[in-house]
Amino acid sequence: MLQLTINDQKVSAPKGSTIMEAARLNHIQIPSLCHKENVHSAGACRICVVEVKGYKNLQASCITKAADGMVIYTNSPRVQRARKVLYELLLSDHNQDCLNCSRSTDCELQSLGKQLNVEESRFIGENSSTNLDVSVSLTRDLSKCILCRRCVAVCNEIQGTGILNPQNRGFDTVIGPGMDLSLGSVSCAFCGQCSVVCPVDAIKETSSLQNVWQAINDPDKRVVVQVAPAIRVAIGEEFGLPAGTRCTGKLASALSMLGFDDIFDTNWAADLTILEEGTEFLNRLNRAFSGEATVLPMITSCSPGWIKYIEHTWPDYLPHLSTCKSPHMMMGAVVKSYYAEKLNIDPESLFVVSIMPCTAKKFEIVRPDLRNNDLPNVDAVLTCRELAAMIRQAGIDFVSLPDREFDKPLGISSGAADIFGLTGGVMEAALRTVYEIVTGRELPFDNLHVSPIMGLNDVKEAVVRIESPVDAFKHLDGVDIRVAVTSGLKNAGYLMRQIAEGKSPYHFIEVMGCPGGCITGGGQPRNQDPLVREKRMKNLYSEDESKVIRKSHENPYIRAFYSDYLGEPNSYKAKELLHTHYVRRGIFNEYSKETFIQEAPKHKKQIIGTQDSIISKKPHTRSETGTPLIREEPESLKILNLEAENKNLKNKLSDAMETIDILKMVISDYIQQK
Repeated sequence: MLQLTINDQKVSAPKGSTIMEAARLNHIQIPSLCHKENVHSAGACRICVVEVKGYKNLQASCITKAADGMVIYTNSPRVQRARKVLYELLLSDHNQDCLNCSRSTDCELQSLGKQLNVEESRFIGENSSTNLDVSVSLTRDLSKCILCRRCVAVCNEIQGTGILNPQNRGFDTVIGPGMDLSLGSVSCAFCGQCSVVCPVDAIKETSSLQNVWQAINDPDKRVVVQVAPAIRVAIGEEFGLPAGTRCTGKLASALSMLGFDDIFDTNWAADLTILEEGTEFLNRLNRAFSGEATVLPMITSCSPGWIKYIEHTWPDYLPHLSTCKSPHMMMGAVVKSYYAEKLNIDPESLFVVSIMPCTAKKFEIVRPDLRNNDLPNVDAVLTCRELAAMIRQAGIDFVSLPDREFDKPLGISSGAADIFGLTGGVMEAALRTVYEIVTGRELPFDNLHVSPIMGLNDVKEAVVRIESPVDAFKHLDGVDIRVAVTSGLKNAGYLMRQIAEGKSPYHFIEVMGCPGGCITGGGQPRNQDPLVREKRMKNLYSEDESKVIRKSHENPYIRAFYSDYLGEPNSYKAKELLHTHYVRRGIFNEYSKETFIQEAPKHKKQIIGTQDSIISKKPHTRSETGTPLIREEPESLKILNLEAENKNLKNKLSDAMETIDILKMVISDYIQQK
């Protein structure tokens, strides 16, 4: 253990700790901005600087290693002055239209200003880029970007896609794709992880709230809403409930109060997906072990971010994907066909809204290949954050709502559907059904949980041996079914390289685009709890275990749907309605001209408070000749005014010199790092 002195207190910390970590372990919080635990530490913003005895310059605590015997001051007058100046400089190049910002009261820059007791910046001057880049999934507002580079870290180091990077140099630096291209025109997967880590409102989901409200208020529309499994363990966080709180009943109640006509559960369609995908996998497996041509491993297709990534990065391997639509797209297709027929109404009058944890779902619904009868399967996607904003806008007290059930018939699901929100959940749900179909027996894992593929490891694998199968699958007797599970696009790339090199040992692979799966999707609440993933995961498993029916093929409403409408899984009608195809795009869009750019909204705002508009604070009076009348001031008052002005100029000069010293210190630190 290291022995240090922080703010005159003797403390200890493990070897290898940074100063910030050592301080936090000893109940001392150091403010920071660009730093994000397990995502990014570069000392770029310098807000976290501290004074270290014996060091000439202030040190960035997020990257400076603590040393034995170090004497540190985290809140000395010198540190306070430096932080204030650095913050004001950031603020001087930031769009301060806070009242019209969706992150107001949830903005890390705003919170930092309160902590540092800074209400306005003393510095004015030219501003850097104010461009607005709007794609179907994500919106970038460069007027709010503070160049913290968190998004760069998550895009390059965690997701491995490399879309966002610093472009240009110095004052002209912007964060974005190369060549000033829009996100909607490059190989961005729209995973939205950048929007989760952004401390301000520079990257966010492209809002669909106005379209949804308009549909709800349209008397000619029947608005159907469905909810993804990961939403029920995250929405409560937006209203102050502990991370991972199960809010299934409250969620259904809130949606009803918002005015939706039908409250369905995407979990019903997740059960449907398992029947379709499981049957597809068994068909491929049968062909493989019968000597027929087929493509293995088969890879899941539930995650639209993953689908867009493989279309761009591995376009030659699209046949490995399951042809199944994702669950919410299946639900939309069913609502606009089967349900419309049941109600005897025109499918065009139905407006389907999906509440999703994922920003890429907004891209998914505009894909031309996900339409039936020239109608989109789903009309709008709201993220969990957008739904929370909608609930607040409607004045609904979410926490005190009573529980309500989802509507039948498309609102009843098995426990297997709940775990679709977790990494490993789709695979486990599929194995529960596939194994029982093949052997006639229940999956031989404790409590139906395939423990090797549970948890948050990068890549997980399991082997399930087929023994004593039913007669239809005798040829699979003794076969070891090898499966793999991963989440995050960087990890997916590892498994794809195995396939490309012909070294993949697996039959079936699950890929989720976001690290940890849907529970940490790009549209989920921004929660600072370091255990948020574990808590959401635990409670989704609890949701599964609380169900009487825990296997998709045992859902009576799914069975009735096949009996009444589709016939059997993978039937001609099922393939027409529930399956799709994919698009070869290429890393530079060399195989496809399709883009996903939206027109930026045109804001017509009057600029108030410019220098020209505040030349005088008092109305002028004029003489008969039109010249301003200036009241003669007493000599003593003139002297007092001059003295006050002189003092003000001296203070400004002192501030300027102090700012120059701080900037010199920052530049010196950067040079030393180089």
